[in-house]
Order: sequence, then C-alpha cells, then structure tokens
Amino acid sequence: VIQSCKTKKAVANEGVNDRLNSKTIIKNHYRSALHFRTISGRMKIVYNDGNDEQSLVVSLRIEKDKTIWLSAPFGVVKALITPERVSFYNKLDNEYFDGDFDYLSNLLGTDLDYSKIQNLLLGQSILDLREDKYVSIPTADYYEIKPRKSDELYKTMFWLDPNSFKLSKQQLSQPIKDRLLLIFYKSYQLKGNQLVPEEIDILAKNSSDSTNIAIQFRSIEMNKPLNFPYKIPKGFQEIVLK
Repeated sequence: VIQSCKTKKAVANEGVNDRLNSKTIIKNHYRSALHFRTISGRMKIVYNDGNDEQSLVVSLRIEKDKTIWLSAPFGVVKALITPERVSFYNKLDNEYFDGDFDYLSNLLGTDLDYSKIQNLLLGQSILDLREDKYVSIPTADYYEIKPRKSDELYKTMFWLDPNSFKLSKQQLSQPIKDRLLLIFYKSYQLKGNQLVPEEIDILAKNSSDSTNIAIQFRSIEMNKPLNFPYKIPKGFQEIVLK
C-alpha cells in the first residue's frame, strides 16, 4: 500500500540530505508545525468500510489544543471534540454519542486522544517524536524515521518530505492484534507562509475489516474569531459502545 500511494510534494524536491541525523530531522519537523490560534474551512469526507460508502461536506473549526468542531449543512450532523470528550449527533438517525475517545480509537484501530487527532488533521506526527530515540533511513524521496529499538507490540514508522519536513506518510501497527493504521498526506496547500494539508487518505485495517477515509480541505482560513455552537437535541437515542 505504501509503495502504491505516491505523495505529491508540497514544494519542488531538492533531494534528500543523507548527512542529516534523525535528531535534526525531527527538530525540523516540529519547526514546520503550524502556528495558529484558530483554523476554519470545509472538509469533504468520503468514508468506505467495504460495505457502504458515504460522502459528506462539513464545516471545520479548530481552536488550537482546545476544540475541534464539525457541522454538516443545516446541522444534520455535528461533532465536538475536546481534550476531555468526543461528542456527536445525527439528526437523520436520531442518535448521539457523548463519551471518551474509545469510539474514534475503535474506528481507526489505535489509541487516540485530542492531541493525536489534531496532529493527524494538521500533518504532524501522531506520536511525539521527541519522547523516544529514532533512526533515520534516507530514501530516494523521503526521510524514513523509525524507533531505534524494535517493539513487537507496537510498530511505528514516519516518512518526512526532505524540503518541508512535513509528513508524507505515517504508519502505526499492532501486529499481535492485527491492526494497521496508514495515513497518507497526498498534498499540502500554502496559507501565508505555512503549509496546511490539502488531501489526506486514511486506511485502517484489522483481521476482519478495512476502512478507508479520504479527506479534502477547502477554503482554509486561519486566526479568525470563531464560536463552537453545540447542543445534543432532546429525545435522541444514545450510542453505547459494546
């Protein structure tokens, strides 16, 4: 899958510098992180679980480290994610969920929290690469980063663009549980002097299921004053995780 998905470069490729060590590459990755207070725009989301495909355009609002808010036209579907909880409702099915991050963790097959979801959307590593020791393997197109010590329970790998140091791909897997999460950053867009993801493809697999999520970001604006209206309608049935 990794080899078959070609990632469009955000800038012209000047080549990989095989003299850069992993510490410098990781430092440059965090220097390339978005500096913002708020982000707003629209997202086209195409979801396919192998049995059903759904496409939805939603409004997106993010207040850094505090709130991720999504709303479909006419408020038919709304979601609110904060560091404390995940909540959403669907007026078409008269149901809602209001709880912890287990719902999204089960959907993508890896343990998630607010920071990981925000990083996933903004082109940053889901894991904090500064908290462990990594090795760098220069390839023809990327800096490939992986942990210095192999972990049989939890395997990670990251591919960084050699010019922007933004993520091109990231992989998290749990071989014993037969879980795999692949995230491809197919293209970035320039906003001011910063790079924001434009297209993201997500593949989540386990022993019996495979889920594909394609995201396109449109009309992105930064640092506008935002509000986050959200209230679960009365009479809706709660979704309870099994």
